[in-house]
This record gives sequence, C-alpha cells and structure tokens, in this order.
Amino acid sequence: MHAKAGAPGVPGALAVLWLGAMALAYLLWQGHLSPTWGQLHPEEGPTRPRGHGSSPAQEPLPGGAWQQQKDACRLVLVESIPQDLPSAAGSPSAQPLAQAWSQLLDAAQESIHVASFYWSLTGPDIGVNDSSSRPGEALLSKLQQRLARNVSLAVATSSPSLARKSTDLQVLAAQGAQVRYVPLRKLTGGVLHSKFWVVDARHIYLGSANMDWRSLTQVKELGVIIYNCSHLARDLEKTFQTYWVLGAPKAVLPRAWPRNLSSHINRFQPLRDSFEGVPTTAYFSASPPPLCPHGRTGDLEALLAVMGGAREFIYASVMEYFPTTRFSRPARYWPVLDTALRTAAFNRGVRVRLLVSCWLHTDPRMFPGLRSLQALSDPEAGVSVDVKVFIVPVRNHSNIPFSRVNHSKFMVTEKAAYIGTSNWSEDYFSSTSGAGLVVSQRASRARPGVPTVQEQLRHLFERDWDSPYAVGLDGQAQGQDCAWQG
Repeated sequence: MHAKAGAPGVPGALAVLWLGAMALAYLLWQGHLSPTWGQLHPEEGPTRPRGHGSSPAQEPLPGGAWQQQKDACRLVLVESIPQDLPSAAGSPSAQPLAQAWSQLLDAAQESIHVASFYWSLTGPDIGVNDSSSRPGEALLSKLQQRLARNVSLAVATSSPSLARKSTDLQVLAAQGAQVRYVPLRKLTGGVLHSKFWVVDARHIYLGSANMDWRSLTQVKELGVIIYNCSHLARDLEKTFQTYWVLGAPKAVLPRAWPRNLSSHINRFQPLRDSFEGVPTTAYFSASPPPLCPHGRTGDLEALLAVMGGAREFIYASVMEYFPTTRFSRPARYWPVLDTALRTAAFNRGVRVRLLVSCWLHTDPRMFPGLRSLQALSDPEAGVSVDVKVFIVPVRNHSNIPFSRVNHSKFMVTEKAAYIGTSNWSEDYFSSTSGAGLVVSQRASRARPGVPTVQEQLRHLFERDWDSPYAVGLDGQAQGQDCAWQG
C-alpha cells in the first residue's frame, strides 16, 4: 500500500519542478521584453517623477488608479508656414505646428523626451526683438509649467551647440529637466541632427523643426504627430535612449547595443494597425549605422525602399540635395539617392518631382547636380524628372538671421509617405544622427472618403509645387538670387 501510494508522488514532484522552471523562464523572458526604463542602468536612463508607475504603458486615472491603456493610434500632419507667405484660398493645409506642440505638451502627464539639434526658443537668444518669437517663448513657458507639475523632461541635444547664447536648457535644468549633450562629432564625425519628441511613451512628434522659435513662425517645416500609439512610441524611445547613453560622461560607441534597444518594428516587420479605422503600416528608421541597434532599419535603406516601391510618382521636398558629401574635405561623389531617382524615372516610368530650397545660405554648388538630374527628363521616351526650387520671400523680415527657408524633409509616393529629419547628402546618412517615419495607409471601406496619409502629403506637396514660390531651374533661381525680397 505504501508502494502504491508513493508512486504517484514522483511524477507529482516532477510536475511541480517543471512548473517552477517554466515560471522562472517566463519571468526571465519578461525581463528581456520589459520597457526600456526598466532595462537601463539607473545612471543611463532618465529618471522619472516620484509617485509615477514604472510602466510607460500605464497612465494615471483621475482617482489615482492605474489601468492598461489600449492603443488607438491617430496620425496628424503638422506644418509651419512662415509669416507673410499666403497660400491660395482653399489650398490644402496641415495643423499649425505651434498649436500641435502646445497640445502635445498639454497631453503630457508623466514624461517628455526630446531629441533636438539645438534649442533657441526666445528672441534674446539671437539678439532679436520681434513679435514672431512669442510662440517659441510661450512653448518654453509651457515646458516650465509641466516641470512644475511633476512631469519629467529629458533632453538629448548636440554638442557643441549652434545656439551658444541660448539659455533655454539652463533655465529648464534649473527646474529639474535632465539634459545630456551628445558629442557625436568625436563619436561618429557628425552631429545630433534628429528632431523628435516622445511623450508619456504614448505620443510622438517627428519632423524637420528644431526647438527654435523661428521654426514656428519664420521657417517652413513639416512633421507628424502620432497620438495614443505606445508600440511606436516605445520603439522611437529606443532611438532616444541611444543618444542618452552616448551623452553620459566618457561614453563610447558600444560594439553592440544592448538587446533591450533592439527594434522589432522595421521595414520587414512594420507595425500593422488601424489608425482611426484606416489600415496602416508604419516603422521608424535611424542614422547613422553605428546608432542603429539590431533590427533598426537604416534611414538610407528606408528612403531607398520607398523609392524602389514607387510605380507612379515620387515627390520629394528637401532643403538640400547633393549627390556628394557635404561637410568632409575633399568632397566625395555619392550618387546613391540620385541613382535611385534616375532608375525609377528611366526604368519604371515613375514621375519624379524634386523640390529643393533656395535661400540666403544656399551653396551654389548644388545647382549643377540638380540640372544634371533634370536633364535626364525625356517626355518622348516617357522619362519625367522635374526640379524646382522653393524661395520664401524675405520681405520685411531681414532682421531675423537664418530664417525664411523651406526646411521640410519628406517624400511621398502612391504607396508610402516618408517624413524625416535629414537633408539629402552623404554625411546625413553616414555620420550624422537622423530619424524617419515610413507610413502607408489603404483606403478604408469603413471610412470611405477619408484620405490616406499619402494623399494628404501629396496634396501638400502639390500645393507648394504649384505655388508662385516654386520656380524652375531655368527661371529665377540660379543660386545668386535666392534671397527673394518679394
């Protein structure tokens, strides 16, 4: 009887051991997948306000309870139109950037992480007394208000800074903001040129605008805000964390980035979701390659993939376009993007339109390459390549330096939209940090008539292309008269 009673005890004990081993394995597995905040060493990750939870997917409820928030992703295109640059009545438009940034700060409950090239939000930063600086100053004030309400602010910015006289970051640091200056020049040979926000690990801004009051009123910018999308926000946060780590004292480029910074959302495995009922795929890209942990799609690869997928049209708006290096000496020929545009036009009959900026600081060496690209156009052979330059009239704003320019960096095809932070020359992809968003939407049967993001961006491009501020290469702009007084 004792023998019969003891026999079942052995498998029972084994079952208990097996269940214990499985539980331990599960906990270890969860440790690898937990959010970035829980993975980084305390000295590496930005700290968070007292009293807040450890999971960025949780948000406080009015009664102090916590709940897991379900994603309800919503995408909004945003732009800045310089003062005194009217569009034709009824022209397409996006939400004003100053308004969108203000609303994004209003939504912040826990944390704001900002990657920025530099900061210059007040007129005195550049010795200018102009009413157009007020939106930037209001933004700085609102950031201070969020800090006062126990919302944490972490900033990764380029070192050395272009805005040497700006006191923005000192003011914010005095109120508790954490700031890291990233010396990319000595690490990769470039600068931290990225421009994006991650708010509460749920909301995102990415686009061409620097943290500069001129970006709100004196420079033409384009970007995107994605609300309530924790999967994308956490993924972009991983790129922010690469900057944060490199901004630590005596930081060096790691041979391999930690696993918790690897991306599982990329060109081959984009996020697939419904954005307000519209089927959507999306992923982020980054540059340069040393700042791309495992799984992260490179920015150049993303651009080439979008170009390679086009069958009808490629419309691109960039501040500068050089099929060479831009900052290294001697300059090197770099035809990667140029070849991709020519191949699309010549081999596949894709209609190519390239809109570049022309302003007081335009390097005239850009124009021979642009004329060479346009020379490929041959309507009789079905090859369509058109190039225009966009000139923002200076008018009565000549007292404001480094303004009155189209600073946008985006591309759209019939299949996808790309919104980025980099100009188109070799250095921006090989040594300088940048970030991009590739997003594609399909028309929704559930929401007929709602334009996809590709259609919205195409309409904005065509508005600019057909405007009086866009002129052909054989017209007014030859490099010497880009400061059009209007």
